[in-house]
Amino acid sequence: MSSHLFASIVDRIESGGRTFIETPAGRRITYDDVLAGSARLAGALRALGVEPGDRVMVQVEKSPEALLLYLGCARAGAIFLPLNTAYTLAELEYFVSDAEPALFVCDPARAAGVRALAGARGVRAVETLGADGQGTLGERARGLPATFADAERGPDDLAAILYTSGTTGRSKGAMLTHENLASNARTLVDLWRFRADDVLVHALPIFHTHGLFTAATTTLFAGGSLLFLPRFDPEEVLRALPRATSMMGVPTHYVRLLQQPGLRREATEHIRLFTSGSAPLLPETHRAWKERTGHVILERYGMTETNMNTSNPYDGERVAGTVGFPLPGVDLRIVHPETGRALGTDEIGMIEVRGPNVFKGYWRNPEKTAAELRADGFFVTGDLGKIDARGYVHIVGRGKDLIIVGGYNVYPREVEVEIEALPGVLECAVVGLPHPDLGEGVTAFVVLDGRSPLAEADVARALEERLARFKRPRRVLFVPDLPRNAMGKVQKNVLREQHAGLYGG
Repeated sequence: MSSHLFASIVDRIESGGRTFIETPAGRRITYDDVLAGSARLAGALRALGVEPGDRVMVQVEKSPEALLLYLGCARAGAIFLPLNTAYTLAELEYFVSDAEPALFVCDPARAAGVRALAGARGVRAVETLGADGQGTLGERARGLPATFADAERGPDDLAAILYTSGTTGRSKGAMLTHENLASNARTLVDLWRFRADDVLVHALPIFHTHGLFTAATTTLFAGGSLLFLPRFDPEEVLRALPRATSMMGVPTHYVRLLQQPGLRREATEHIRLFTSGSAPLLPETHRAWKERTGHVILERYGMTETNMNTSNPYDGERVAGTVGFPLPGVDLRIVHPETGRALGTDEIGMIEVRGPNVFKGYWRNPEKTAAELRADGFFVTGDLGKIDARGYVHIVGRGKDLIIVGGYNVYPREVEVEIEALPGVLECAVVGLPHPDLGEGVTAFVVLDGRSPLAEADVARALEERLARFKRPRRVLFVPDLPRNAMGKVQKNVLREQHAGLYGG
């Protein structure tokens, strides 16, 4: 038995000179290059002592080599563990301690700090990989054979761990198996009609489930091509669209593209599918996109723990404000949040899902796994929703206070802890408020102790080295006290309602 995920990819594609990746600079990575490059990287991992089941932690800038490293890990039987490139060294300490990786691959510019951290935490090796593909890992791989005897991995073996934030406790590592990833890719290829002649505009990060699994892995399973942009830049995306057939984005991408005067019907006439996810798409954006381009965005619903769960139809009505129907093979139910009783049509409750896409559990956290994975296989998503009379799923809110900024999860308590550690702060509550560009803006409400002066700019400066940029509050508002219920619990819903128009959203 070979690497289940990689074998599934190879079974569905033909090698050869067809392009898998093309960069704005004109660089081409063919499917032959995919086979050879991933083999060399798998060989480098093996030479570094990485064994099947070991974790390979990766915090690097987006590059074709970074994507090939993901495949190299699959072939070597290692568990790929990508991290947001915005995380600071202070934040990395937790992930290293929790995952105990055998290898940490970082950007060359961060090597000194990562080596010091990794050495203190017993990580056996640190290698580098830059946005240009250069670094010590590439040097190790360069002279190795273009073939590799893939490790024996089965459907239930772990392929990746992605850390996801909740609203209480630390970030949790979602354990994703080879079949979790392969089954979802197979389903999306068929459901969204991806074929070998498809060309996808890829402007997403690849440390996130959206860019790595939904976009890149699905394209691999179809044998298609990626126009691989280093980041989302609306002007660059507009230049790429006439050469593409599809684009996957987050709501922020579509909002910013609508601000471009060059977004006209002729710029999108070759596109057959625009999809949106990672955060709710405002109905206003849905309507404006159709008016400007003639295309109806397909909105879907996924999570780090499950990849994709639902999708609006490829053929049929794509209803704004809904996330469509459960994917083939995925069961979805709405239950009472407290009793677990199944609810009927248009009744709002907790969304639970079951299927081959649902993760294996949380890394080294059996208590949380048991709390969120029911005995019958359903996963408690934490999202509130309903199913209407036509079967469309609606997401109406979150049972937790998770904030989603431009598609990235922000865990409020992590921000609150940093602010509450500042001199002069008595307490703090962090919420997400509607933001016309980002979906939600992180907003901090701070109560001072009255003894130490503190301004909004002071808080911003203090968080620069402590939190990734997307986690930092866009506004810090000083209030005399926080609203509480009779039990003394802070009512974040009251803060959200009172300040909903802060960002004009």
